[in-house]
Amino acid sequence: MQEPVTHKLPTQFVEKVWGVSQLPLPFHHPSDEAIGEVWFEPSSDLDELLVKYIFASERLSVQAHPNDEQARAMGLGTTGKSECWVITYAEPGAKIAAGFRETISAAQMRDAALDGSIVDLLVWHEVQPGDVFFIPAGTVHAIGGGVGLIEVQQNSDITFRLFDYGRPRELHLDRGVEIADTAPYPSSLRSRIDGDAGQLVDGPHFDLFYWRCSGEAPFPGLADHPALFIPFSGTVGIGKEDLAVGECAVVHGPRSDMLHGDALLLIAQPRR
Repeated sequence: MQEPVTHKLPTQFVEKVWGVSQLPLPFHHPSDEAIGEVWFEPSSDLDELLVKYIFASERLSVQAHPNDEQARAMGLGTTGKSECWVITYAEPGAKIAAGFRETISAAQMRDAALDGSIVDLLVWHEVQPGDVFFIPAGTVHAIGGGVGLIEVQQNSDITFRLFDYGRPRELHLDRGVEIADTAPYPSSLRSRIDGDAGQLVDGPHFDLFYWRCSGEAPFPGLADHPALFIPFSGTVGIGKEDLAVGECAVVHGPRSDMLHGDALLLIAQPRR
């Protein structure tokens, strides 16, 4: 049997004003600065997607991202940003925001962003580990404090901040209002890891599955191109390579008979 081609992605630690002073295990805090994100640097054989951990000690900005067409029209590249959040940690009562309570106008959103009341117009969803939110481009969103999550996203970092709690960072109100969806967040885009296997995202740019390699559920039907493996819990053996929580790898030609161990895997694959 042919061994799978697997390589682990290197990590990059990103400082953020809202980050944490001590990263949870298995990560080792690399400096005295607050670390907010741990990125897995994309490889040339699968560069459409970016995977990162996010650790928030306080609320992130209220923001939105453009879609591909909007990014091109603004001269910002060819790729917009849709993303998915998989909650790994949540303090009691921790929340994320996605979408508005009711449909508002662009003018109302602008006014609310200027005076800060946009925070109260959003729907704040209380979260627990295993909760999953697909955030299409254009969705107005924010991550609350006391939340840790895995983010799978299009490989783009175009962010338009609408409100930032008075932090001395640049806002992008005109562009944010131009591209933002002012409607409520569809409940169909929220899901949860429940059981041994399932599909979390069935999107235009990528699919996201979960699968427990020690369970009896069938392995997800993947397309014939590389996928990203991200352990949500446990350790999985992929051929002769072990992959544990806090790591991410590109796997070529993944099949269930290549895998062994006791792990709950997130499997992300771009649409090609």
